[in-house]
Amino acid sequence: MASMAILTKSRSLLKALNPHHHSLKSITTFPFLSQEPQLAEPPLPFPPPTPEPPQATTTTPLPPNPASGSPLYNENWRTTTTDTATQSLIPLGFLHQATSRIQALSQTLDIQSLKNLFADWMTSQRWADMKQLFEFWIRALDKSGKPNKPDASLYNHYLRANLMLGAPAGELLDLVAQMESFAIVPNTASFNLVLKAMHEAKEVQAAEKLLERMIQTGVENKESLPDYESYDLVIGMMLKADQIDAALKYIDLTLKSGYMMSMKVFTECVGVCVRKGRLDTLVSVIERCKKMDENKALCPPWRLCNYIAEVAIQADNSELSYYALEFMAKWIARGEIARPAVMISVDEGLVVSALGSAGRTYSSKLLDGSWAILKRSLRQKKIPNPESYLGKISAHASLGNLQKAFTTLHEFEAAYGSTEEAEDLFSPFTSLFPLVVACSKKGFATLDSVYYQLENLSQGDPPYKSVPSLNCIILGCANIWDVDRAYQTFSSITANFGLSPDIHSYNALIYAFGKTKRESAVEVFDHFTSLGVTPNAMTYALLVDAHLIERDPKAALSVIDEMVSAGFVPTKETLQKVRRRCIRQMDYESNDKVESLARKFGIRMGTQNRRDMLFTLEYSTDYA
Repeated sequence: MASMAILTKSRSLLKALNPHHHSLKSITTFPFLSQEPQLAEPPLPFPPPTPEPPQATTTTPLPPNPASGSPLYNENWRTTTTDTATQSLIPLGFLHQATSRIQALSQTLDIQSLKNLFADWMTSQRWADMKQLFEFWIRALDKSGKPNKPDASLYNHYLRANLMLGAPAGELLDLVAQMESFAIVPNTASFNLVLKAMHEAKEVQAAEKLLERMIQTGVENKESLPDYESYDLVIGMMLKADQIDAALKYIDLTLKSGYMMSMKVFTECVGVCVRKGRLDTLVSVIERCKKMDENKALCPPWRLCNYIAEVAIQADNSELSYYALEFMAKWIARGEIARPAVMISVDEGLVVSALGSAGRTYSSKLLDGSWAILKRSLRQKKIPNPESYLGKISAHASLGNLQKAFTTLHEFEAAYGSTEEAEDLFSPFTSLFPLVVACSKKGFATLDSVYYQLENLSQGDPPYKSVPSLNCIILGCANIWDVDRAYQTFSSITANFGLSPDIHSYNALIYAFGKTKRESAVEVFDHFTSLGVTPNAMTYALLVDAHLIERDPKAALSVIDEMVSAGFVPTKETLQKVRRRCIRQMDYESNDKVESLARKFGIRMGTQNRRDMLFTLEYSTDYA
């Protein structure tokens, strides 16, 4: 009450001091103010609109919406606060809780700065940080207050981060599909990242469909066309799945597009084609690669080159054999220029097989290539083995190139003519028999041509005189039953060439006489034995044949006895010939002797029932 009295007295005092002040109001301690309510005046009604005559309305469209390029324009992007509940538009892990540092960093970077930062983080493999930063950055605002808009290159960084974090191919495809929301067209690099995920998951069909999609969309957008990496990924998957035909289709597209095939895919293609026996297909692939400068340097590993050569030689595929040897020659050249040098050599047995294949397939290209790589491997430190020379002679003889065949024979004589194995190496009945066949292929015309060439070479400078060459002509004359030419050629060895006949010369003459004149063959034998020339096993075998032609098994057995006394062992073929003649002559005593010889030398003669059936066949006209 005391306080109220004080306020009352102060009010009256203020009125006395300032009687003209009307704005003075009292202060009350009550919770409400003392006010007098007044009724508000009603608003005046609007006047009714005056009707206007109808006019033709022309509406001008609004300009295009500048807010494009980000799906976040559909949201209330003016608010700077981020609500995790409204982030469902961003797939694949955008709901992860990010650190405040990365979130703050996303507010300060422009697109170029973000690319540079991602380039640094890729070297340290900070894939999770890249993924989180991109997710926050696209929701942040740029300097103009609009959401950030990535380009294809930046978005590919995001795809790569998801790939390295193990995202499956399906999720990466969804991310690529959402690039359209940012007004970005996926390019080749975008699809390649998806193909890599499919490659890891071995999704061959999906990868093939995606590659076909790239080819189709690339017609309109060249940036989406597949490149060499796209083809390599798909081809590699198909080759591992043994889908050779589909892989070859895309290999053809790769080469037509002018892209370089990777060494890994090329090696896989070679290996699969060889294992599956698609040798001709492999040849076509290699030929197409050799025509392109980008793929000329492709070369399988050394071990695979040897495997290709072995398979191709066994299949008598001359083209593939040549390419395999060519790949091996590249490895030899690389090893020689390396520092330190690595000396690689081709197995000589493989070269001999290649020479045999060249003769069977009539491939002069493979013949020249095989001999060249052999000389390159030996590096002039060693001469080729006799088998290599004989293989080359046989190949030239098969090709009908007698001049080169005799030239190789001359080199062979210079290398091994004075060795202990010379008698067996230069026999026209065995090692040089392909050359004999080639000389007598067209009868006396070829034999005379070769003889005249040898005669001209013997008068050259330096002169070339060869007894083995003349022996081939003598045996060739015997093969065509031309005893006169055989004898004249034999006589010219001493008369025209100034050489001495060897045992092979006498054997060839015995063979010529033995077909028609057994006595002459025996005379030849007696002649050279009187001269001190030692007969060999072939001499006795030819004499046995001469006696059998005259149907004299007893004389043949006497020659075999001389043969055994001289230290030679009759062959199974010789004993079978004598036994057959004994049975046909019904000489059972001689047949028993043949059986005893077979038991003595441990030769299993076997039976000849089929031959006996033909021999004992009774012809009759009862069924005529």
